This record gives sequence, C-alpha cells and structure tokens, in this order.
Amino acid sequence: MENINFNSLHAIKDKFLYMAIEYAPKVLLALATLMIGLWLINIVCKIVLKVFAGQNYDQSLQKYLVNLLRVFLKLLLFVTVIQMIGIKTTSLVAMLGAAGLAVGLALQGSLSNFAGGVLILIFKPFVVGDYIRAQGLEGSVQAIQVFATILITLDGKKVIIPNGPLSNGPIENFTSEPARKVSFNFGIGYHVDIDVAKAAIEEIVLEDDRILKDPQHLIAVTEHGDSAVGIGLFVWCRPELYWEIYFSYPEKVKKVFDAKGIEIPFPQVVVHKAV
Repeated sequence: MENINFNSLHAIKDKFLYMAIEYAPKVLLALATLMIGLWLINIVCKIVLKVFAGQNYDQSLQKYLVNLLRVFLKLLLFVTVIQMIGIKTTSLVAMLGAAGLAVGLALQGSLSNFAGGVLILIFKPFVVGDYIRAQGLEGSVQAIQVFATILITLDGKKVIIPNGPLSNGPIENFTSEPARKVSFNFGIGYHVDIDVAKAAIEEIVLEDDRILKDPQHLIAVTEHGDSAVGIGLFVWCRPELYWEIYFSYPEKVKKVFDAKGIEIPFPQVVVHKAV
C-alpha cells in the first residue's frame, strides 16, 4: 500500500515537472508579451489621440474612438497571449464572433446613431451654437453627442434628434455663414408714390447700424396685388441678429409710413353672394 502511494506521488511529481518544463517558458513569454503589449497599446493610443487633437476633432469623439481602438487592440493581445500558452483559440474566436454579431444586431439602431454622430463630429455640418433645421425640426444646437444631437427651439423646448437619420437627411444651417438675409414685403396703396415709399424705407435702413453694408440691401417692387403694391425689403445682417431685425422692421415701417402719410391698404375681401 505504501509502495503504491509512493509510486503515485512520484508520478504526480514527474507530471508536474514535465508540465513546468513544458509550459513555464510559454507562460513567461506570454506574460512578457502581455506586459509589453499593454505598454505598446498605451503608446499607440496616445499617438492617435495627439493626431486627433491636431485635426481639431471633437473631444468626445476623440475619447470614443481611442477607447474603441484600445478595446480592439487589447482583445487582439488577449487572443495572442492565449495562443502562446498553447490554448486553442478557434472556438473562442468563433464564440466572440457570434457574440459580436448578436450584439451588433441587437444594437443596430444605436450603431447607426453612433456612426452618424462620428460623421457629424468629423465633417461638422454644424457646431454647438448654430441654428439648424433638420428632420422637420429647428432650433439652436445645444450639444452634439455621439448618439444624438440636442436642439433648443425658439420657445425653449429641448429636442433630441438621433444622429443616424440626422446625418443621412438634409440639414439647413442658418448660422454657418457670416451674413444672413432678412426678407420683408410691405404693401402700399396704388395711389401712393412708389419712390416716396422706397425712400421712407431706405431712411430706416441707413440709420440702422445692425444692417450690413456688404452685401448691399435691396428695396424693390415685388408684386401688384389686388389692393396693394408690394414693396420688398431685403437686408443682410449677422446671423445672431436675424430674429431681432425680423420682428422689429414691421413696426418701424408702419411708424414711418404713418408719419409720412403713406397708406397701407386693407386686404381686399371678396364677398360671394348666393345666387
């Protein structure tokens, strides 16, 4: 009995020594590869981050892309280290691929929004502070996140638009250019001297420092209506002054027309009599 136990212990010892001799170099090499790999991954990510910073990419986008790169490189390193030890990774890679496919299908909409956010942050069709119209909505851009863009409407509502459809649809950016045109149409009576009415409007424009000299403003007849002649006013201003000017000029023109005796006729109402 004691001889059998001694033989068993001796067999276990031999097995242990064999495994130590067989796997110790592989384990040590794998550990060295792991440490050096992690060090190299940190260096690569820092270099990529500096490149992104030099391209003036959005900071949130930089962090997301670098983190994705870090996870991908660590996953490759993990698989490589396992292979160095001697563990077969065929089934592991297949399992990871299947899991990745399942997650991708489950998060298909989120991935689309993520891709749209990356495109918006890279190509910058708008930036924070711009006033845009997209997906039937409009407002000032409060934040551009990776999955969604947040707008604040003129009446103070917060609107969240997913970046997927936002990046694939038309976008009107009203504040990306240094000047924006404001258009008006004022009606005067047919008996009123057109030149007098145009001169009255011209006086208002020339006294307003908010109106840009270049491009030059335009005052012209736009229509012959049923009861009035339309006088169009087209001025240019800085984008942030658009609404201020848009809402102030109807009052300004009405006051100057009243002061100069220029009639603004009532719209003609057609009454249909029963036969």
